Amino acid sequence: MNNQDKINQLIELRAKAKLGGGIDRINSQHEKGKMTARERIDMLLDEGSFEEYDMFVTHRCRDFGLEKQEYLSDGVITGHGTIDGRVVYIFSQDFTVFGGSLSESFAKKICKVMDQAIKVGAPLIGINDSGGARIQEGVHSLAGYAEIFERNILASGVIPQISLIFGPCAGGAVYSPALTDVVIMSDKTSYMFVTGPKVTKTVTGEDISTEDLGGATVHATKSGVAHFRADDEEEGLMLVRKMLEYLPSNNLEEPPYTPSKDPIDRVNDELNEIIPENPNQPYDVKDIIHTIVDNEEFLEFHRHYARNIIVGFAKFNGMPVGIVANQPNYLAGVLDIESSRKAARFVRFCDCFNVPIVTLVDVPGFLPGSVQEYGGIIIHGAKLMFAYGEATVPKITITLRKSYGGAHDVMSSKQLRGDINYAWPTAEIAVMGAKGAIEVLEGRNIAAIESEEERKKYTEEKEAEYKEKFANPYEAAKYGFIDDIIEPRNTRFRICRALQTISTKKETNPPKKHSNIPL
Repeated sequence: MNNQDKINQLIELRAKAKLGGGIDRINSQHEKGKMTARERIDMLLDEGSFEEYDMFVTHRCRDFGLEKQEYLSDGVITGHGTIDGRVVYIFSQDFTVFGGSLSESFAKKICKVMDQAIKVGAPLIGINDSGGARIQEGVHSLAGYAEIFERNILASGVIPQISLIFGPCAGGAVYSPALTDVVIMSDKTSYMFVTGPKVTKTVTGEDISTEDLGGATVHATKSGVAHFRADDEEEGLMLVRKMLEYLPSNNLEEPPYTPSKDPIDRVNDELNEIIPENPNQPYDVKDIIHTIVDNEEFLEFHRHYARNIIVGFAKFNGMPVGIVANQPNYLAGVLDIESSRKAARFVRFCDCFNVPIVTLVDVPGFLPGSVQEYGGIIIHGAKLMFAYGEATVPKITITLRKSYGGAHDVMSSKQLRGDINYAWPTAEIAVMGAKGAIEVLEGRNIAAIESEEERKKYTEEKEAEYKEKFANPYEAAKYGFIDDIIEPRNTRFRICRALQTISTKKETNPPKKHSNIPL
């Protein structure tokens, strides 16, 4: 065989590898409304930037007929490329080869790019579309999963890890995405569960569909496993590109700054009127967020889950920030188990990657009741407190309206090392609302009044007295717990200026192996 023959052989083998499981299976993938593993990579990465590893790897199993079936790449495409010029590492599972099932060779390919991503300090993106472990390989397949899980754990907080679920992801396979920073699922074409519908019915008697057990809607609204539910694969891939505009490549870098044409001193007069006169009347905190951030752009995480708190990325004067905001128009913005977990995870995500945190507070307290107490609201609420108290990134807090009781402490208070704490004139910072406070403080006196009319008058007087003293931010400002009371329309300017001022902040936690966050 001469040199040209060898080159022709290489070209033929590359063409064969790129066909995966063959034309018929590629067509079947398209008929399901799904792209192939390579098409997904091409759409996600900058054109022509993908460099593939291990194209000629095959499986090693010679049992159960696998010795007669051999496909180049063995069901997963791996390598690196760029997104907006920044290096990223990627693996994309190929459902056309053995249903994307994981073999020993398959796992080794993924582990290789994970190891390199950690060494280089570049984001890792995993596209999941797999039937799970390759049963013919037995324990080797299980060991392969565990090797991947260990690398997910070691990479956590070192490089951003983003998982896309574009097909089945079941059994042990679900734990790799669960260990990553962000999970994106495509609607109607993806699912995740530990145990499928058939086994579920056999064991528990519950008859449930694949979609209802582990579809994108379920995980985006009920479990919180999915941070984003994309309408289709293209939207999911574009979300990854958008997300990387706010994240550094690793924990030793700063988030990417981009010059902004949106002036920092842009005044928003409508903010002066946005808080209703009635303290019990709701409003949409997202109206405030969109008004104050650069170009009204806000990338919201967990949009459909725990809607009483809002989290997501935005920019102020070109600087990426994470925003956490109570949402008064859903459950009055109360903190409960789900919202506490949601916000705590996001705060820690920001802190891992040096993204400053802006917190907008309007919280009446924690949700009462036996369901919450039995579910461990004490522990889950403590998670959010722990996350804020541990975070060393710049933290700016704006109290918009209510900030009551323990929830006041939890929401990035000065005592949890909030760097700059502002309040609007509409802020109410107190142990509890006036009605509840007077019931506690004046209960006996009120009960002693025989006349209902006199009782009502006395109660209203005491509530008015309490409101005058506490239903404002000045008591907290008197003690320095609030750094300044600002005019709402100037909020954008004050945040931009604050971020500029504290961007060089240096703060460290006491030396330790790791913290023991209440889980």
